[in-house]
Amino acid sequence: MAEQPDELLAEDLLLLLFQPNPGRGTGTIAGENTLFYVLAGAVLADLALGDHVLTERGRGGATLVKAIESRPPSDSILRSAWDYVVPKPRGVQTVLAAVGPPLRGPLLDRLVERGHLRRSSRKTLGLFTTTALGEGDTGRRARLLAEVRAVLVDGAEPQPRVAALAALLSGGGTLPQFDPEIPWTSPVIARAKELEQGNWGAGAAAEAVTRTVTAIVVNSVVVATTVLPQQ
Repeated sequence: MAEQPDELLAEDLLLLLFQPNPGRGTGTIAGENTLFYVLAGAVLADLALGDHVLTERGRGGATLVKAIESRPPSDSILRSAWDYVVPKPRGVQTVLAAVGPPLRGPLLDRLVERGHLRRSSRKTLGLFTTTALGEGDTGRRARLLAEVRAVLVDGAEPQPRVAALAALLSGGGTLPQFDPEIPWTSPVIARAKELEQGNWGAGAAAEAVTRTVTAIVVNSVVVATTVLPQQ
C-alpha cells in the first residue's frame, strides 16, 4: 500500500476552516452548510496526490473517477472513498455526495487526538450540555494559514498540497472569511481562481495529473456548493 502523509488534506482543510474566537477560547467551522462537499473534494484530491485514482471521460463527456486497483491507500478514510469507486468508475458529483456526509466527525476526532483542536463540554442554563471547540497548542493551523497566504498574497510557488488547499478554500466559497489574514483583494481572488483551474506554476509541471484531477474536483465542488440553497 502507498504511504500517506501524517495529516490528510481533508484534516488540514477542516483545521483551516476552524475559525478561532480568541476572546472566548472557542470557535466555529466556516462553511458548515456546504462542508461535506468541500471535505469530500479534499479526500478526492488526496487520492489523486497519492496516485490512487485517476479520471476518465464517460458517456456524454461526463468526468468519472476511477480507482487504480494496484494502489489502495493505507489511511482508513481515504480507503473508504477509494473502495467506493473500485467496483466501477463513478461521476465526481456522485462520489462527493456519497463520501462527504460522514467525514466531519472522524476528521474532527483526528484533529482533537493530534492536539490541533481541543474539545470541551459545558452546561448552559445549568441543564444542557454543549460541546465547544478551541484551538490546540500545536501551531499547525497558523503554519498552514501562513503557507496559503504566501501563495495567494506573496506569489510564492505552491507545493501541491498547499495549492490544493487554497483551491478548495476558494472553490468552497470560504476564502473571504480569512480576511484580514488573507486580504480579500482582486489579486488574491485572481490567484485563487488560477489555482482552482490547476494553474499552479511552472515548478509543478511534474504534478500535471494531480493538477488536472484537483481542478476537476474543485470545479465539481464549486457547482455543488453554488446550487445548494443558502442557509
